[in-house]
Amino acid sequence: MLTNMYFVRHAHSTYTPDEFGRPLSTNGLADAERISKILENENIDIIISSPYKRAIQTVEGVAKFIGKEIIIEDGFKERTLSVKPIEDFNLAITKVWEEPTFSWEGGESNIIAQKRGIKAILKVLETYEGKNVTVGTHGNIMVLIMNYFDEKYGFNFWKDLDMPDIYKLTFDNKNLKEVNRIWNRI
Repeated sequence: MLTNMYFVRHAHSTYTPDEFGRPLSTNGLADAERISKILENENIDIIISSPYKRAIQTVEGVAKFIGKEIIIEDGFKERTLSVKPIEDFNLAITKVWEEPTFSWEGGESNIIAQKRGIKAILKVLETYEGKNVTVGTHGNIMVLIMNYFDEKYGFNFWKDLDMPDIYKLTFDNKNLKEVNRIWNRI
């Protein structure tokens, strides 16, 4: 029985130091509406999201369309890069991808973040087998999850993602069978 997971990388947000409460920008809200229109044609059964406001806002239109509440799953929140402000984000993110066991102070290594994400996706695959599931999430954790199933999804793939972006992952039981990008910025 095939399960389709629609990973939705959140739309553009307005920067605030509050990671959990950071809202979508005006452009992000417009993109969230486009995402809703795209996913209306996918027969979505379940909506799950990271607890971060920007991820929830990106998929809440889909939840309204299907008339279901969004299930919050901490495993899909963005990886913690560091507890301290990062001066050079590009250097910091490159280092954790180059050395999967490395973590900045108080942050998660790729290995640790990936384990958290995989635990969440395996739970979803068991609970909602045969369903079409939308997951509101973040770029780094999404790619770390995809990387677990296929190593071609790595740092360069992450760098090329759009914000937002949508990838449909089709699973047979817990085996990834196919990945299709369904976001098309027009």
